[in-house]
Amino acid sequence: MYTIEHAIAGYFFLLLIVRILSRRAGGQLTLAEFVFVFLIGGIVILATVGDDRSMTNCVCGVITVALLHRLISGLKARFPGFGAVVDGTPLVLLKNGQWQLESMHKAHVDDQDVMAAARGKGLRRLDEIKYAVLERNGSISIIKTGG
Repeated sequence: MYTIEHAIAGYFFLLLIVRILSRRAGGQLTLAEFVFVFLIGGIVILATVGDDRSMTNCVCGVITVALLHRLISGLKARFPGFGAVVDGTPLVLLKNGQWQLESMHKAHVDDQDVMAAARGKGLRRLDEIKYAVLERNGSISIIKTGG
């Protein structure tokens, strides 16, 4: 019963913390936010099923990670270069019909990944795409050619 009570308390505490700190949908999480969510989940799991089932330790751990997340977010806002290191930068994968092979290789993305994103936008041919950009959150943005 102790484990169930801690799981319930941990769930609602985690829900509250994530709600306070981030308003993005799951598919739009940056790498730092993704790590944050998993780290907090791990802390709650340890407090629920680990050897030390102290709610105080759990709450202190989650608050520490949440404050660290706030600090990193503040540093990213104040210093864009720091944000680029933490979250990365967008990469152009396709530019005016030309594959940017170095960027694609660096990001481990192939042409089929880009074309899948294009099909999601209703585009079927390469000549319909002006730019394809791998965003910081891992999604591929497609910009159509004009006309």
